[in-house]
Amino acid sequence: MATMQAHQYRGYKIVPMRQWEGWCAEACPTRSDQPVLTQSALDTLASRKEAALNQAKRSIDRLLKTERR
Repeated sequence: MATMQAHQYRGYKIVPMRQWEGWCAEACPTRSDQPVLTQSALDTLASRKEAALNQAKRSIDRLLKTERR
């Protein structure tokens, strides 16, 4: 599994990783006040790196929307 350059998004570091024939992305909070994503990086498994990054961003958006309620 090869890791790639990390991306920053809404207080999270997203790291895309090559996995088997596709891509997945792991998201970790960069600040202590951010909630932790409980999903596996493999939940974002996609055929393209951009798709895996977008799935991770959507997961972050859903989590932050839920936390604000």
